[in-house]
Amino acid sequence: MLFVIPGMQEVLRINGRAALTTNAELIEQMDWSGKTPALAVVVEVQECFIHCPRALKQSGVWDTEKWPKPEELPSTSDMFKAHLRMNGYEAK
Repeated sequence: MLFVIPGMQEVLRINGRAALTTNAELIEQMDWSGKTPALAVVVEVQECFIHCPRALKQSGVWDTEKWPKPEELPSTSDMFKAHLRMNGYEAK
């Protein structure tokens, strides 16, 4: 898992196992502004690393001026169809 925080250059990487849970006792602790999630992710951390900010700085990921214009990006449908093709399927 990679954790990034907008505006922060460092990246937290966690290697381990993750599982979904619907354990009500655990989920009740996650109530936020009167909203409780339907499920939670439980992570068993085996390794944890903080990566230097070099890659994010070079990529300009937080620099909105370097972002492509929305009309230049593929649609969600186009991305889904490309994913299907990569896996040997054809969307109709």
